[in-house]
Amino acid sequence: MNYPLAGLIIIVVIAGIIILIKRNQKDKTSFEKQLDNTEIHPGTDDEPKTKQD
Repeated sequence: MNYPLAGLIIIVVIAGIIILIKRNQKDKTSFEKQLDNTEIHPGTDDEPKTKQD
């Protein structure tokens, strides 16, 4: 295998890994924001309490 091709493949793989990491970080922050918005806070529960025997 010739060295320029191997170098190009290594650069493409490293760039792909960096892109995936950055996308994952962005998805993580948007997921955390969604979770904060949908979290049930004390006193905001709309379902009536049922008695348990």
